[in-house]
Formats: sequence, structure tokens, C-alpha cells
Amino acid sequence: MVPFLGFAKAEEDKKAVKADTAVVTEAKDDEEVKGAFAFSGYLDSYYMANFNKPASRSNMGASNARVFDQKSGQFSLGLVQTRVAYTNAKSEAVVDLAFGPNANMGNYGNALFSTALAIKQAYFTYKFTDKFSMTAGQFGTHIGYEVIDAPANFNYSLSNLFNNGPFYHAGLKATYAFSDRASLMVGVVNNVDGLGDNNRAKGVISQLYFKPVENWNVYVNYIGSNEANTDSLGKQPDGFYQVFDLTTSFQVSEKFLLGLNAAYGSQKGDFQGAGGPLKTETWGGVAVYANTAITENFGIGARYEYFNNDSGVRGLLTAAKTGTKVNSVTLTGNINLADGHILVKPEFRLDAYPKLSGSGEAQQFEDSEGGWTKNSQTTFGLAFIYKF
Repeated sequence: MVPFLGFAKAEEDKKAVKADTAVVTEAKDDEEVKGAFAFSGYLDSYYMANFNKPASRSNMGASNARVFDQKSGQFSLGLVQTRVAYTNAKSEAVVDLAFGPNANMGNYGNALFSTALAIKQAYFTYKFTDKFSMTAGQFGTHIGYEVIDAPANFNYSLSNLFNNGPFYHAGLKATYAFSDRASLMVGVVNNVDGLGDNNRAKGVISQLYFKPVENWNVYVNYIGSNEANTDSLGKQPDGFYQVFDLTTSFQVSEKFLLGLNAAYGSQKGDFQGAGGPLKTETWGGVAVYANTAITENFGIGARYEYFNNDSGVRGLLTAAKTGTKVNSVTLTGNINLADGHILVKPEFRLDAYPKLSGSGEAQQFEDSEGGWTKNSQTTFGLAFIYKF
């Protein structure tokens, strides 16, 4: 069956890539099963052709136009992941390691060449009751629809909402399940996207999950923190960073899925030493997803996204380092081979930015001669993924 992104970002076990043939070893004591190990992972690579034929062979444009598929006109390695989990009736421990160019970019909050750079997730969960559990360690963010793992997303290239939201957190969180249709998660974490904290302040995260009807999942997510670096006297400057996020998916039929992600963020003051606005500035966007299975081994999905960073507080900027906005359309095929272990994803994507007026004004994208003359970018590529 063609894999669908039939869930939004939630708890780690829902977001992690599930191997079809995980190696499981049971630990037995007096003929009683105590727990089990599971090993899974994947590797991915891609080739992306850019119709602008940029001289630099980069899909990045003036600033952060893409997340991971940054190179054009060449075969590129994406990410290699290995995940080990130990689970018993009351607890779970997960060590999720990632290597390769995408791992470096997705874990940018840790020092280059440090062992921490390979850690995508490392956490454990203790179940106090069937309804209440707590998780400690480093875990993927609950914000957003898409995840860092290529096999779990229908589209290969990632959205601007993903690119401009948190990637991971280090801290402690608790989840209470009111029923199988509703739960609440609340947690305390360090600064965004880093194991170490850049100040004494702590962030607050939360997620409300509910299922209004069968096959419809809704996640209301939040993060709020002070991301300002401490000053030379060790004092904490005023400032805040917060994101409200809505993620929902509805499995209309066995072969058709609709999804939506909407986010609204705001910032005042410094963000981890990069500076920031003196007054509150905002950004936000919305993405709509539609996936359908044509056959058991082939599906096709579309994504439309609008992202607005006119304020300039996030990474999506013009060549002059001012704020901008973008409309993006992505069309992706999913081909299953080797009983679902191999995924081939052909993908077309168009990103359109406002055309800047003025003589000699640098546009968003580079042409074949190195000039910044293009306000849109069209790419077509193939992603090759093996999961185990």
C-alpha cells in the first residue's frame, strides 16, 4: 500500500519511521517477557534539476529557499538514520542517530564535528499509568505537519513552515490521555534547537490532540520562550519567541488523504545572538496537502504553501536581507519497490516570490550566468530512499 502521511506531528512513536521488518530480540526472565529491542533506519539520496540553471548549482536562492534539497545538477546524499528502541510494559528508551549533510543542517544547534551532532533523538519515557507518561531527553519537535525523516513525508522537499519552525528540543514533557480521542502534552525545554541552553530562561511547549470523528486527527501546538543571549554581565535581556501551530489530517477514504498546517509566530528581542526586533514582529503561513493512491505501488500528492516573512525575523529573506513571502506548489509521486523498502519519489516544485522593481534590483534567484534575475524557481528531481 502506498504510504501516506496520515498523521501530524505528535509524540515520538507516531513520528518515527516504522520499519516493516524491524529486528526484535525478546529478553526473557523465568519464561516471562520483560521487553524487546527494535532496530530500524533508512538512507536517502536525490538528484534535483533546476530550470534556472543557477551558476552556483544551488537551490537556496538569496536565502533559505530550501531546507535539505539544496544542491542542483548533481547526485547528493541526504541523510542516513539508525534508530534503536527498547520497550517494555512501563517504559521506552530511544536512541535515534542521523548522519550526512541533512543531519548536520537539521542539528545546527550543536557544534560541528561534535558527537552531539549525530543525535537526532535520545530520550526515554516512563508510563506511570495507562493514561499518564513523562519523557526526558532530546526529542523531535511537536510543531508542524512534516518531519525530518524522508520516508514519513509524502513530499520529498520540505515546506517553508518546516524550515522556519523548531526542529528539536531538549527537556522534560508529560502527556495525559483523557481517552483514545484526546490527550494533552505539556513540557519544559531549553532553547530552540540545541542541547545546551544559551540563557537561564526555559521554554514551555504544549500540544492538545483530539479526534472529532474517525480518521480525523487535530493537533493544536504551542511553544513560547525567551531566546535572547545573556548580556556581558550575565543578565537576561527581555524578549520572547513563540509559535502557535495547527496541524490536521483527514483520511477521506482508504486512498485519499487531506492535510493542513497553519502557523503564526512572533518574536521580540534577540534570537540566540542573531539579533532581533525592538518591537514584536510576526510571521506565518499555511500549507494544504492532498495525497491519493493510484495503485498499490504508486501514489501522487500535491502541496500548496503560502509563507509570509515580510517582517524579516525568520531566515527567508531577499538578497538585500529584507523580508519577503513565497507561494509554492509541489507535486510528488511515490513509487514502492521491494515490498515497500525502496521508495522512489519524482518531484516537481515551483517557488514564486514577488518581483522586485527598480533598475538593477537583485531578484530572489540566480541565472546561468550568475546574475540575480529570477523571481521564481522551478525544479524537477528524483529522490531514492531505502528503509529497513
